[in-house]
Amino acid sequence: MAVRKKIPMRKCVGCAEMKPKKDLMRILRTESGEFVVDAAGKKNGRGAYICRSVECFRRAVSSKGLERSFKQEIPQEVYDRLEKEMGEIEAEG
Repeated sequence: MAVRKKIPMRKCVGCAEMKPKKDLMRILRTESGEFVVDAAGKKNGRGAYICRSVECFRRAVSSKGLERSFKQEIPQEVYDRLEKEMGEIEAEG
């Protein structure tokens, strides 16, 4: 009898769809309070998952999905930096 490997699923804070964890990108709040894109998904800290598209990121910003996930207000300059980083990663992939 074959054993099925469980695929971890996560919800995108932009489109609210459940997708496999490896298909999503992680936005991370470090212990020092800094927000970074964790493309590998291995760093320590509080994370929120989002589709690998700038469109989904913009949807998360307008619906305040990231702010709800982190339970705090996020400054606009952080959003600008994260959008730039996501655009670079999206262009690579």
